Amino acid sequence: MLLSIYRGMKEDLPPALDSTSDPPPIFDGTTRLYISYTCPYAQRVWITRNCKGLQDKIKLVPIDLKNRPAWYKEKVYPANKVPALEHNNEVKGESLDLIKYIDSHFEGPSLMPEDPAKKEFAEELFSYIDSFYKTVTSSFKGDGSEAGVAFDNIETALSKFEDGPFFLGHFSLVDIAYAPFIERFHPFLSDVKNYDITLGRPKLATWLQEMNKIEAYKQTRLDPKELVESYKKRFMAQL
Repeated sequence: MLLSIYRGMKEDLPPALDSTSDPPPIFDGTTRLYISYTCPYAQRVWITRNCKGLQDKIKLVPIDLKNRPAWYKEKVYPANKVPALEHNNEVKGESLDLIKYIDSHFEGPSLMPEDPAKKEFAEELFSYIDSFYKTVTSSFKGDGSEAGVAFDNIETALSKFEDGPFFLGHFSLVDIAYAPFIERFHPFLSDVKNYDITLGRPKLATWLQEMNKIEAYKQTRLDPKELVESYKKRFMAQL
């Protein structure tokens, strides 16, 4: 099993760069991952970097999204979003593309299986993420229970392979793709809607427990209370 993901590598996280910050020496040969500490899409790529043990190979450059520097759009990534990866004098975006790119273009343990059936199921699960997100966030308008079908689908997916507690049995990019969102939905629905996503879903409960043993993931997590407050500001204002 991927022992490196459980051990992890401690690192001092740099402060976020804002509109008053100077840019890094862009395209100087350094590989940089531009993220926000609060963005779930950026968190996917951050987790992947950590799981591959690339802390010394891919430099984190956190951006303050509420006060982002003008140079980020002008010189780094015209889309002005995170995540973005600066590598080989190019800048690439889109989190699902980036986690696959890092897994295939950098050293470290492979985060995708060789088994064709598992690869096919992985693509199905990647395709389902947007629908999963929309179903759960739409449920915030009610009592949260409407999200049940989405979490039932997750429970079913976690039941497909019996050789481990993760989506493809063993830990993979699929777990990384879903983790930042389930990490937010779980405490929010519990706190605001009194809805426990693990009730009657033992596979999901085990998955959450196993994910929280992974140091490479834990290093990217925010305090659940912060996540709940963030979601309250974002979603409750819309209700």
